[in-house]
Amino acid sequence: MLRKVLAVGLLLLTAACGGTAGGSADADKTVTVYTVDGLANWYGKRAEEFKAKTGVTVRLVESGSGEVVTRAERERANPQADVLVTLPPFIQRAAKAGLLADHTPADADKVADRTGQYTAVVNNYLNFIYNPKLAPFAPKTWQDLLDPRFKGKLQYSTPGQAGDGTAVLLQLKHVYGDQGALDYLARLEANNVGPSSSTGKLQPKVSKGEIFVANGDVQMNLASIRDDKSEFEIFFPADEKGVRSTFAIPYFAGLAAGAPHADNGKKFLDFLLSAEVQKTIPTDALGQATRADVPAEGRVSELLKGVEVWQPDWTAVVATLDADIAAYTKAVGR
Repeated sequence: MLRKVLAVGLLLLTAACGGTAGGSADADKTVTVYTVDGLANWYGKRAEEFKAKTGVTVRLVESGSGEVVTRAERERANPQADVLVTLPPFIQRAAKAGLLADHTPADADKVADRTGQYTAVVNNYLNFIYNPKLAPFAPKTWQDLLDPRFKGKLQYSTPGQAGDGTAVLLQLKHVYGDQGALDYLARLEANNVGPSSSTGKLQPKVSKGEIFVANGDVQMNLASIRDDKSEFEIFFPADEKGVRSTFAIPYFAGLAAGAPHADNGKKFLDFLLSAEVQKTIPTDALGQATRADVPAEGRVSELLKGVEVWQPDWTAVVATLDADIAAYTKAVGR
C-alpha cells in the first residue's frame, strides 16, 4: 500500500512516478530505493538517522514484489534505482536478469542468508490473517478455508505477482505436493474474490470486513495491527495432521546494476546491516534481525512457537517458477 511521507529525510514516491535520480542539484545527495511494501515506517525512522549521519536523503518507491523487478527491467537502459529490496524468489529473479551489481556490504559475513549480490535485511514469515469479529468461525486449517461460508470473503495475493502470493503456492506444495497444491487452489477458487498484485492491500479489506480471510506475512501484519489498529489476527493453517508450518520470506536487499548513486547505495546497505540498525528490527519493524549476533526475539519469535519452519531451495524455485505459475494459472482457470 502506498503511503505519504513518513519522516524527515525520507521521500516516498509512488510506483507510477517518473525518473527519480537526475536533474537536481541535490541529486548526488540522494539514494533511491525500489522496495516491496511493508517496511515503510521502519524505513522512515532509519532514513532520518541515515540523513543525519551521511547527509543523504532516502527516496523510497514502494510496490509489489514482482513490480520492483519489473520496474527495474523497464528502466534497464536508464537505471533510476540505487538499491532493490524485494522478497524471494523475485530477488533471485532480479539477480538472474542482471539487475543487481556484484557487491558485498560491510558486516554481510554476519548474515547467513546472502550471496555476492543480495543479502537478507529483515527476516519475515508467511502467514494468514482473519477478522475475529466478523468471520463465521476462526479458521485453523487449510481445509477450513474451503468452507462455503467463506465464499466471496477470502482473497490471497497472486502467485507470480506478489512475493507473499508466491509463498502461498510454495507452502501448499510443501503441504500437499505439486499436484495436490494445484488441486487445492482449484477448489479454493470457489471462495476466492479474485487476483491481487499486492498483499498489503488485503490488510484493510480484512480489517474492514470486506473479506474475512487473506494471506499475509508476519512482519507486515504485525505492523498493521500496531500502526493502523487493524482488526485481524494472525494464524498459520494446519494440515490434516494438525501440523502448522511456514517458511522464511526475508526482505532481501542488493545494489542495483548501473545505480546512478552507487556509492550512496553502498552506504545505505552498510547502514541497514549495521548492528545498531539491526537491533531496531524486532521493536520497530516487527520482524527478525538477520545478523547472527543480534538475538531473534520479539513478537515474531513468540508467534512461531509450535510452528514448523522449513526452508525452500530458492535456486530450484526460480528454475521452475515460470512453469509453476503457468500450471497455477491453468488450475484456477485464469
